[in-house]
Amino acid sequence: MRTLILFLLLVITTISCKDTAKKDTASISEDTTTYYLIRHAEKDRSNPEDVNPMLNEAGVERAKKWASYFDEIPLTQVFSTAYNRTQQTAAYVASNKNLDIELYEVGSLYNDEFKELTKGQHVLIVGHSNTTPQLVNKIIGQDTYNDIADDDNASLYVVTISGGNARVQVKRVN
Repeated sequence: MRTLILFLLLVITTISCKDTAKKDTASISEDTTTYYLIRHAEKDRSNPEDVNPMLNEAGVERAKKWASYFDEIPLTQVFSTAYNRTQQTAAYVASNKNLDIELYEVGSLYNDEFKELTKGQHVLIVGHSNTTPQLVNKIIGQDTYNDIADDDNASLYVVTISGGNARVQVKRVN
C-alpha cells in the first residue's frame, strides 16, 4: 500500500512539474517578440529613371544568402514593402519557410494591430535604407539609428521585445 501511495505521489508530482514547465515556456514565447529587419539586396542601377528596379545578379545572390541565414530561425511572418527589390529579397526567405509575403505601408506598419498580430512571433521585415532604421527607432521608441549607407545591403537589425523592454543587436551578414 505504501509503495502505491509513493508511486501515485511521484506521478502527480511529475505531471504537475510538466504542466508548470509548459506554462513557463508558453509565457516566454508569448511574451517575447523578435523582429529581424533588413534592407533589400542590391538593386539594378542600370536605368536611373527606374524607380522600381529589380535586384541585380549580386542582389539575387545576397537574397539567397539571406534565405540561408534564416534557415535555422523560426520565422512565422515575412513583411515587405510593395517594391520589386524588397519583394524579391523577401521571396527567397518566404519560399524556404513556406510563408506568404505580407505587404506593408512604411508609415503605418508598427501600430497596435501589428503589435498584436506579431506578439510572440519571429518576424522578418524587408525595407529600405531609410525605412529600416526608422522602423527600428519606432519599435524601440528612441531616435537612435540613422539611415543605412546606400552601399550597405548586409546589415541586420534584431529587435527583441520581452516584458515591455526592447533590445537591439545590429549585425553584418555577408
